[in-house]
Amino acid sequence: MRTVQRWPAAGLAAQAGLLVVLALTVGLSASGTALAVVLALTVTAALAVGLHRSDATRFGPANAITLTRASLVVGVAALVPGHAVGRWAMVGLAALALALDLVDGRVARAAGSVTRLGARFDMETDALLILLLSVTVVGDLGWSAGWVLFIGTARYLLWLAERVVPWLRKPTPVRPWAKAVAAVQGVLLAVACSRLLPTGVTLALLGVALALLAESFAWQVRWLARHRAGTERAPVAAVTVCAAILTWAALVMPDRAADLSGYGFARIPIEAAVLLAVVAALPRRTARLAAAAAGTLLAMVVVLKVLDIGFIAAFDRPFDPYNDWYFFGPGIGVLSDSIGRGGALLTVGAAVLLVLVALTLLPLCLVRLGGAAHRSRRRAFVAATAITIAWVTAAALGVNTQVSIPMASSSTATEAVGEIVRLRSDIADRAAFARALAHDPYAAVSPSLGGLRGKDVLLVFVESYGRIAVQGSGFSASVDTALDQGTSQLRAAGYDTRSAFLTPPTFGGASWLAHSTLESGLWVDAQQRYAALLGRSRLTLASAFKNAGWRTVLDTPSNTGPWPQGQRFYRFDKLYGAQDVGYHGPRFSYASMPDQYTLAAFRRLELLPHPRRPVMAEIDLVSSHTPWTPLPRLIPWDTVGDGSAYAGMPAEGLTPAAAFRHAETVRRLYGQSIVYTWQSLVSFLTHYRDPNLVVIALGDHQPHSEVSGTGPNHDVPISVIAHDPHVFEAISGWNWRPGLRPRPDAPVWRMDRFRNAFFAAFDRD
Repeated sequence: MRTVQRWPAAGLAAQAGLLVVLALTVGLSASGTALAVVLALTVTAALAVGLHRSDATRFGPANAITLTRASLVVGVAALVPGHAVGRWAMVGLAALALALDLVDGRVARAAGSVTRLGARFDMETDALLILLLSVTVVGDLGWSAGWVLFIGTARYLLWLAERVVPWLRKPTPVRPWAKAVAAVQGVLLAVACSRLLPTGVTLALLGVALALLAESFAWQVRWLARHRAGTERAPVAAVTVCAAILTWAALVMPDRAADLSGYGFARIPIEAAVLLAVVAALPRRTARLAAAAAGTLLAMVVVLKVLDIGFIAAFDRPFDPYNDWYFFGPGIGVLSDSIGRGGALLTVGAAVLLVLVALTLLPLCLVRLGGAAHRSRRRAFVAATAITIAWVTAAALGVNTQVSIPMASSSTATEAVGEIVRLRSDIADRAAFARALAHDPYAAVSPSLGGLRGKDVLLVFVESYGRIAVQGSGFSASVDTALDQGTSQLRAAGYDTRSAFLTPPTFGGASWLAHSTLESGLWVDAQQRYAALLGRSRLTLASAFKNAGWRTVLDTPSNTGPWPQGQRFYRFDKLYGAQDVGYHGPRFSYASMPDQYTLAAFRRLELLPHPRRPVMAEIDLVSSHTPWTPLPRLIPWDTVGDGSAYAGMPAEGLTPAAAFRHAETVRRLYGQSIVYTWQSLVSFLTHYRDPNLVVIALGDHQPHSEVSGTGPNHDVPISVIAHDPHVFEAISGWNWRPGLRPRPDAPVWRMDRFRNAFFAAFDRD
């Protein structure tokens, strides 16, 4: 046996040794072991045959490194159907294999030992690793992410195409960009397998990876087609087919995350028939311009659909191009708190790259298809007619690809028309809101609020405290128990309670819209309304109390800087932000401090000093703000101090990245956060009993759809807590129910109704 033929056997021995080590350390399943053994034998046999056919006399250091990489890939295969510990071992082996990929090629070039066998061995090792990682990702995320398999099978799909189209087998020039793209696939798939990033971020990054891979293969096919003997400029059927597939997918792309599956794309777009017919009918130059314009418009619609997916998941409504650009700044801030600054920057970069790819690729696809339609106008008209007949038939019969997803699609046209309708509605709404702003029954005379004379009034917003927390969820039982226990504890301390529901103008976020609605008595459901409101003068709950002699305070631990616009509109005497309350403890993800500390600091700064005026304060409790982890624990009130007592608590909980890998974990943590906030508030009230204290505690909005589910209502609970029975006599006409937990039959008001009802109840001497 030649010396070179010993290397496959040495590789097989190394792979066997690695499997033994993995079995003894992290453990291997029967299926993982079987898969690894099959791959090890396949790699060994393929390498032996390749060496024999190449008649090689020297294996070389570069091939030895590649063989090491192949052995690591066999180890990865053994861990694909594994547990948590095995997953980290798998990611580690994959990372090492990817790192060595940077070495073997350089070693071969430095030693002058570059061979076709070595290049093929290197390429097939890369392809096998990417396939295994793709399968792992789909196993983690489910078949709704089945398109990720296109990344893993791209090499093998090209191999099949080579069997059908012989000229695809020819070598292409070395392209550094293609090598970079191949490296990106492995790196992003390894990151996805690590489960360090939220599912949405992972899918966005893998979408970018697939787009880059498609471009790389398209370039390769195009180059090969142009350099075929005698037909350098011949049309490329493969490129045209790819363009058609991408265009078709863009036309039927859903606008909801739940529909992003194979079923969601298995539809018939009527827009395809229209585009084919129009482009084929126009003169060539005009048709080319029309195709480029249509491609640009389609790319913009795709970007809007992607934004719709995010906004529907977060806010239960589609993206509004006229008003919603404001959300990107706060959104990036929340994302940084959830997954770290690096992860947030990576996500934003991937999103920008996705937009650029769409704006570049789709116009090129439409131009390509337009050229094909012109070369065979008859076929284009026949195709357009066939698509139209199929679409009409599916629409008439009501055929669905899945529940509520009609096969006859007009989603692109619907999206475009919807954006135009929303724009016209936004323009009309500006005038309507201006009229509402101009009318205020309390503009001339501010209420005296004599029914609350001498009392401290706290308006406490509990972040993300929605109806889902107290009704109709797996975690509502624990929240209900905490609220019922709180009701009993408050009653024992001399407090009474009444509760109901309000319907805020927002869902899943944008708390400031709910706050301004409650304070102003106007329906502030869009950023343009909010900006218009803060630019005008309007009597709010806070300014009414100020006019009546109260000291007014805003305590917002999520604010990290001055807010002169809000202070000018609400006319608060004092604003407390994260830097103003003497906190020296750790952050808890989004929450700059625990709710318990917020309440303790407010008491120290505003309720203890004497003599003083009565205080009216809006206090925001943010421990229940997404991502709901890590959470603090309640500690004795006399140990709160400057917050140093909370040191070490963030490390006791899950990180946001770990929590958001499982929807059930997210929901459980949300429930725990609501329980913590209410326990903090009840403990505060019972520990520091105050007969002259009135608390109005409410949610600002429901949590986003990952917790609330699909199609939830937007209601939030609201409770009034007080010692004085005269407070409840004043609101007896509201018919709110006793207790902190609002019953299912409790009244439901729109949130903008509260201000006027509150003024009417307490505007007396």
